[in-house]
Amino acid sequence: MPQLGETVSEGTLTIWHKSVGDEVTANEVLFEIGTDKVEMEVPAPTSGVLKEIRVDAGETVGVGTILAVIDDGSAPAAAETPAAKVAPAAAPAQPQRQSAPSRDKSLKLSPVVRKLLAENNLQPGQITGTGRDGRIKRGDVLAFLKGTPAAPAARPTPMPASSGDGRTVVPFNRRRQMTAEHMVRSKATSAHVLQAVEVDFSNVDAARKRAGSKWKAKEGFSLSYLPFIAKAVCDAIAEFPKINAHVEGENLVAFDAVNLAIAVDLDFEGLVAPVVRDAGSMAVVDLARAINDIAARARRDALGPDDFQGATYTISNNGTFGTLITAPIINQPQVAILSTDAVIKKPVAVVVDGTDAVAVRPVGVLAQSFDHRAIDGAYSAAFLRRLKDIIETREWAAAVP
Repeated sequence: MPQLGETVSEGTLTIWHKSVGDEVTANEVLFEIGTDKVEMEVPAPTSGVLKEIRVDAGETVGVGTILAVIDDGSAPAAAETPAAKVAPAAAPAQPQRQSAPSRDKSLKLSPVVRKLLAENNLQPGQITGTGRDGRIKRGDVLAFLKGTPAAPAARPTPMPASSGDGRTVVPFNRRRQMTAEHMVRSKATSAHVLQAVEVDFSNVDAARKRAGSKWKAKEGFSLSYLPFIAKAVCDAIAEFPKINAHVEGENLVAFDAVNLAIAVDLDFEGLVAPVVRDAGSMAVVDLARAINDIAARARRDALGPDDFQGATYTISNNGTFGTLITAPIINQPQVAILSTDAVIKKPVAVVVDGTDAVAVRPVGVLAQSFDHRAIDGAYSAAFLRRLKDIIETREWAAAVP
């Protein structure tokens, strides 16, 4: 079972696409897994013959559990002797592997999709699947809901149970249960401290307005504040490397590369934080494209295991909802996380020709939660001051051709 992110400890194997005895090719889809955050196809790591399946479809196991054995021909002949013992263990799992496209597609649903269909009183036959062999994926159900006028709940929630005394009980689904566990564990693990700075985004605004319509026509999406903030974060980290680190036991492990996790909302169903790798080497335009790409793939369930690994710092973008300030929870085992809140026009004091004046500027709050075990308030505050300085003083117009 692959590691799907630092905070994910287990996954559910939903579908096998091969049976014991089948030949497999490296990078061919071998099975599919689901967690509280995503569903994904997992390719075979090597070519050979599938000799053993140890975890049946529908089972939930911990990260690192051996799911299957592929004989790539490199093992000595003596290793083949236990074959008689292997075959009986794999036999009961054969009926559960839905590899034939001719079977009823309702048999090929992951637990996440089954729950989503049940919550919205839908039948599999109503949905056109875009997955392998026409399998229905979570994104297919969400797309159907959004395109159906009769379905007002484009953002499905667990079926409530009325108690009859004026209360409605909404059970946590698996995603919410896992999120709750991760958040409580993070608060229990790290000594959370919040610091925030107010930032004047005038120079960023000028760059966005200058390139806005041309950028959207060319790229197909709007140029937001986020890639500018991400670039400034990476540049500030270069001067404050302890921000870009993990706590491992009694050690702080700082990383040279900034692998930037970006929190993505899944239509109010949960949150994932896929990773933009080596973000520190990217220009603003590259970051804009990379962030848009991982967000789009997250919302259509097209992320893979590698998309969640190796994050060293996280940005949570709450500003689209108009928030003033947010105290985010650290994504373990990282030491800090930044919340970007709404940028709004407000009066600020400025100096014009040596005289104090009041001007209307686009201003927003950047709030960082940090782990006081790893760094002190002065270090975090100095990082935020440098981040603010970069955003306010850089000529961003040159960054967006």
